[in-house]
Amino acid sequence: MTLQEASFRGFANPVDPTADELRAWAYHPNAVPLEQMPPDWDLLLSTDDLVGTLFDLAMDRSCPARRFAQHCLYIYAADGVRQNATGHRKRKLRKLVERADQWGDETMHIWAHNCRVLMSRPELLDYEEWCEGGLVRHPRRIGLFQPRRHD
Repeated sequence: MTLQEASFRGFANPVDPTADELRAWAYHPNAVPLEQMPPDWDLLLSTDDLVGTLFDLAMDRSCPARRFAQHCLYIYAADGVRQNATGHRKRKLRKLVERADQWGDETMHIWAHNCRVLMSRPELLDYEEWCEGGLVRHPRRIGLFQPRRHD
């Protein structure tokens, strides 16, 4: 039985889940709906420790929590272009962008494109789009001079 087929048994600590717990939840997200998660759970998960798991979930078209994982990747990217972001995070982000370009579907190609634009022009960061889900709700390729979209 794969981890995806295993039932979700809960989080030992929802504000600091393990990669295995997050993966099991992602394939059974109705077991604990997002509305029941701690406030800003998406921000808490968008870390160097979990980004590999989030990336794998976002790459899996069959993952029920794929859009949530993509949302967390946008948050991770926004954090990765901050002036005081670590070199480690910036390198990790570049590698994820390369992997998304190489093996991702159109949704992940859009994420990779948007990350490249943001890495070259961090001043284009729009919190609502990157951290509050705008680019996941309305997937599109941003341009260097594209006006901000309003919901």
